[in-house]
Amino acid sequence: MALLNVLRFPDERLRTVATPVTDFGDALQQQIDNMFETMYHEKGIGLAATQVDFHQQLIVMDLQDEVERPKIFINPVLSKQSGDFSNDEGCLSVPGIYAKVDRFEQVTITAQDRLGETFTVDADELFAICIQHEMDHLMGKLFVDYLSPLKRQRIRQKLEKAARQQSKD
Repeated sequence: MALLNVLRFPDERLRTVATPVTDFGDALQQQIDNMFETMYHEKGIGLAATQVDFHQQLIVMDLQDEVERPKIFINPVLSKQSGDFSNDEGCLSVPGIYAKVDRFEQVTITAQDRLGETFTVDADELFAICIQHEMDHLMGKLFVDYLSPLKRQRIRQKLEKAARQQSKD
């Protein structure tokens, strides 16, 4: 397994719309394993393939709680949503930044597992938020897009400054 480079906002590659996965062969299996390793290394609970410059509809997730859940979502489709839930969100591609985002409280999605088998899952609260957040990545959308233009610009400037500082060190 290998650690992958997580793209950081405002990298334009994060805006790429992912295409459906059609090949469930060895290359995809390696990508899944690498994404899990990267997510755990970065101390995240979810990672979309777009965030590691792999533009196919693939999400890995581990909420690291007591409930066993599917952790790989390939070609996910949101079929039902209800309720309102507002929560502070963060993102591996927007490090150190948290902001309140309104999402659906419950969602139902249909996806495929790593072998291509189709499954459906009902999710609520943090699980639902994480699914929606990661599915946004597959559409080229970031949680900062839900914020005002002024807040988004401040975040961009803060991260650009941090990247410049990091490249000097």
